[in-house]
Amino acid sequence: MKVMLVALNAKYIHTNLAIKYLEKTIDKQVDSLVIGEYTINHSTDYILAEIYKQKPDIICFSCYIWNMGMIHYLCRTLKKVMPEAIIVLGGPEVSYGTKALMEENDAIDMVVIGEGEIIFPSLIKLLDSDGDYSQLEGIAYRARGVVYVNPPSAAVVELDQLPFPYNESIDEPDKIIYYESSRGCPFNCQYCLSSAQQGVRFLPIARVKKELRLFLDSGVKQVKFVDRTFNANKKYAMEIMSFIMENNRGLTNFHFEVTADLLDDEMLDFLKVAPVGLFQFEIGVQSTNPETLKAIDRKMDFERLKEVVKRIASYRSIHQHLDLIVGLPYEDYFSFRKSFNEVFSLRPEKLQVGFLKLLKGSGLRAEAQNYGYVYSDYPPYDILESSCLSYGELLRLRGVEEMVEIYWNSGFFTTSIEVIISNLYSNAFSFFEALWKYWEKQGYHHSSHNKNRLYEILFEYYQHKGFSFQAVILELLKFDYLRNTKTATLPSLFVNCTEGDFKNKCHEFLQKPENLHRFLPKYIDQPAKQIIKKVHFQQFLYDVMALEADPKSFMGVEGKRTTLLFDYELENKAIDFSKYYQVDLS
Repeated sequence: MKVMLVALNAKYIHTNLAIKYLEKTIDKQVDSLVIGEYTINHSTDYILAEIYKQKPDIICFSCYIWNMGMIHYLCRTLKKVMPEAIIVLGGPEVSYGTKALMEENDAIDMVVIGEGEIIFPSLIKLLDSDGDYSQLEGIAYRARGVVYVNPPSAAVVELDQLPFPYNESIDEPDKIIYYESSRGCPFNCQYCLSSAQQGVRFLPIARVKKELRLFLDSGVKQVKFVDRTFNANKKYAMEIMSFIMENNRGLTNFHFEVTADLLDDEMLDFLKVAPVGLFQFEIGVQSTNPETLKAIDRKMDFERLKEVVKRIASYRSIHQHLDLIVGLPYEDYFSFRKSFNEVFSLRPEKLQVGFLKLLKGSGLRAEAQNYGYVYSDYPPYDILESSCLSYGELLRLRGVEEMVEIYWNSGFFTTSIEVIISNLYSNAFSFFEALWKYWEKQGYHHSSHNKNRLYEILFEYYQHKGFSFQAVILELLKFDYLRNTKTATLPSLFVNCTEGDFKNKCHEFLQKPENLHRFLPKYIDQPAKQIIKKVHFQQFLYDVMALEADPKSFMGVEGKRTTLLFDYELENKAIDFSKYYQVDLS
């Protein structure tokens, strides 16, 4: 019997942890096992052909909200060209509403419901031996055109019994390595599927260390922990992070979802000495509206969260990614604006504005009528309206989200945006909202724009608003551009205000050992003609670094010609793409 496990990932760099577990659980009990990992960007015809060429007896799909539409199509088409093949689905998207799903698509033969690491091997064993699977807990199946859904499995997956999902030699070092040290969540947020399960299970710490050492020694780029709340157990989390710090080789970044208000002073003091870029935190705020938080059963001390986020930000070593959700109960347009401004005031490296999805099995989906939710019938089940938000308001908020993604989360415009908001707007939301209105009116939402064009558009917007100090903003945009772009040629938007024999002065500066000792000690033994390829000198008409340090000094700024030295050869660019210094070339 030949089994094929199929994953349709959102991006090439992603991996599917579920099929890796299942591969290890059944690899010794089948004659032939094939893994097919594709992305939703592949054509369905390509995926169909690749599956068909393998001629599997059993085709198993890992199902999520982002790939379910393609899987429906593939199941129906595969059944036409491979009618004898058994099609089995599993994953969170098919573990709820299973009977309706199978009745809608009669190409689906079976569904594994819930955690599959125990159920799936038992099912494969029965199929391989022509055994009776009709009494197997945790599956749904079709017999004579009728769909039967068996009771859920009573067996609980003990994490220490799970196989290590990767090979000893990591054969995908360029992809994100997904890893779980715990399963479950201590909280009960009603928009999340974790609320459907109780309790948290942990892998033995000795095993976690052994497996993390393999990732560290292999030099993978990123390990993303899928633990729903990594710091649910402080001692356990501290031991893992301590091990990572002790064995860090400067090659791997570790991403954790943490609850910020649970980080105490001991853990914050520990994080203060973490190397730049070693850790990355994702912090779910979702809303700051007390009524909303109560409705979704989310407990959060926002004042403590603010204190923690600011303290971590002061370390300049840990990238922080904060989340908000549009469309939660009792969160209207103005309430969301307040939540946005309160979170943006923390200036995270990334502020992700997500939109509520009424997931199958979630508490909010069950209560949808109570909140006036109108939502899409198709994955990912985005809400279209609620009793608090109209469809038009949601569209406007999607525009705001797009501006935040382009002009803040990219990190390419940080100083310019900070100065504009601090001096010309009462709050951050108003700026991004106004920028979106301009963007949409100009028709810029109809096409994509390269990086240089984005700088032009922001300056166009500034001019359109009739704001003063346009020459200063242009210099700040130039500063932002050079902070994030290694280039020898400036875009035409910017003024190259160099004077006289500027190039020669730059070489002379790099030839003086005292300058290298002060600003570029790592280049001390290199000739100037080599160093100049790794750095950039630029003159500015204003003291842009002073404006970066004190954005509110913008209105009183006076012309002051300054020269900055940009160094792009950083060991880790998780926080900054370059380092820069004001220098004297005289």
